[in-house]
Amino acid sequence: MGVLVPSPVEVLESGDAALRVVATSGDAERDWTTVHRLAGWLEACGAEGLHGAVPTYDSVLVEFDVLVVSAAQMRAFVGLGMRQLALSPDGEGPRTFDVPVVYGGDYGPDLDDVAEQQGITAEEVVRLHSSKTYTVRCLGAPAGSPMMDGPDFPHPVPRLKDPRLSVPAGAVSVAGRQAVIAPAVAPGGWRVIGQTPLTLLDVGRDPLVPYRPGDTIRFRPVAERDFEALAGTLMEAQP
Repeated sequence: MGVLVPSPVEVLESGDAALRVVATSGDAERDWTTVHRLAGWLEACGAEGLHGAVPTYDSVLVEFDVLVVSAAQMRAFVGLGMRQLALSPDGEGPRTFDVPVVYGGDYGPDLDDVAEQQGITAEEVVRLHSSKTYTVRCLGAPAGSPMMDGPDFPHPVPRLKDPRLSVPAGAVSVAGRQAVIAPAVAPGGWRVIGQTPLTLLDVGRDPLVPYRPGDTIRFRPVAERDFEALAGTLMEAQP
């Protein structure tokens, strides 16, 4: 493995009990890698008073207990973490997940609307969506949804004007230039183009979802008859 040269960062106070560390290289991949590696280092270091580190695309929110550690001390600790990243190897490599999807119909009620909005056929939407390898950029709501850069559609996908009150677990959705899978039933305004029969969220598993930022996902179209056969299968990384 090589050695990552981290992005420069800006450390900003975010209220009384958090810091927001923003990567500022301007290189999206480098910034994303930097904040996620920093978050991992902070979570593993066991610093007293550190509640958690939550990474996104280009920043990480560092939360701490003001009765135990000051903002200045935590800022210095973040600086130590950045120096460690510059000296340490890239870390564990990504895992790959194969995700079967039934597209369209009752499983993907917005597929035809997305095709019309993009000026392409529904078949082309499916082809574009299933021909790309996606990187999990961060975990979002609800329940650790894998947030990913979207398919190579001609245009950003608009959200629904009236969000649904309930989107099923396993819903495969797109919005803007992003893609996601819903681990649990929840309201949602993203365009649902398909559904996977796999179970992402398992309350008996630690962590609750099997993927982490940096892992990759491939979507695979399957026939409707395969949905029942695969229903309830836990999502697992490929060997």
